[in-house]
Amino acid sequence: LGGVNTAGYDFSVSTDGSFSGTGIDPPVSQYTHFSIQGVNLYRIPWQLMTPTLGGPIDEPFFARYNATVQAALVSSANAYVIADVHNYARWNGGIIGQGGPTNDQFINFWSQVAAKYAKNDRIIFGIMNEPHDMNSVPDWVDTVQAAVNAIRAAGAVSQYILMPGCSWSGAQALPTEAGPLLVNVTDPAGGTSKLLFDVHKYLDSDGSGTQADCVTNNIDVLTTLVEFLQSNGNRQAILSETGGGSTASCETNLNQELAYVKANSDTLIGFAIWAAGSFDTSYILSVTPKSDGTDQSLWSQAGK
Repeated sequence: LGGVNTAGYDFSVSTDGSFSGTGIDPPVSQYTHFSIQGVNLYRIPWQLMTPTLGGPIDEPFFARYNATVQAALVSSANAYVIADVHNYARWNGGIIGQGGPTNDQFINFWSQVAAKYAKNDRIIFGIMNEPHDMNSVPDWVDTVQAAVNAIRAAGAVSQYILMPGCSWSGAQALPTEAGPLLVNVTDPAGGTSKLLFDVHKYLDSDGSGTQADCVTNNIDVLTTLVEFLQSNGNRQAILSETGGGSTASCETNLNQELAYVKANSDTLIGFAIWAAGSFDTSYILSVTPKSDGTDQSLWSQAGK
C-alpha cells in the first residue's frame, strides 16, 4: 500500500485534544489525481465526530466525512482508506482512559464508526493519531484492546485495525515502549494478521515534520522496527505518516526510506506521505497538486 494523507477535517485540533471548528473538506478531485498515478492508500483524519462525550455521532458531519471517504474509494478499484481519529489520545487535555474520557466513552464512539463501515473491507480503522505523554503505557494498551473489541463487536470483523503506541506513534519508540505490550492485544475475530502497528517517522533534524530539509533516511530506525516485528510473530506495521519538504535533501532521503519500506513489504506493508488534502501549496510539507495540475517535486520523486 502506498499513498498520501489528505488532511482537512483535522484542522484546528491541538495536541491536547482541544479543537475549535469543524474542519475543511479535502478536495475530492485529488483522489482521482493520485489514483491515476497508482496510489492505493488514503489516510483521512478527523477531529470531531461525537461532539458530546459518550454521545451519538454528529450525522451531518459524518455525511461530509463519508462523502470524502467514498470519493477516495471509488477513485480506484483497489484503494484503501484509513479512517483516523486525530485527537492525540485526548479530549480537551484529558487522556483517554487515564483521567480524561473513559474507555467506555471512547469505545462508544468507535462502536458507532465501526458499525457505519462494517461491510466495507477497504476501510482501515486507525484507533488514534499520535498518543503522547501518557501517564501509563499499560493503561493505554488496555484502551487499545477495548477499542479493538468494540470494533469487532460492532460487526466490523474483517477490516484491518491500526494500533498506535505512545511517544507520538514514533517508529523509534515502539520496540522498547508500547510494542512489547501491544503484541499481546488479541483480536476477537481470530489471529493477529488484521492487527497492524501504526507508526510515524519524519526525516528532519528533530523528527517533527516541521522543517523543509531532511537529514536522515530512517533506515536504521526502520531496521530495528522490522527486527522487533519479525521476532514477535512476524507482525506487520504501516508507516502512516512520513514526509519532508520539496527539497533535494528530502527527495534523496525519502526515496531511500521508501525503497527500504518496499524492500521489506512483508513487514512494513504500506506508507502514507504527509500531506495533501486541504493544505495549500505553501505548507512546508505540502504534496498538494499545484493549480496547473502538476505535482510538488517531492511527490514527483517519491518512490521513483
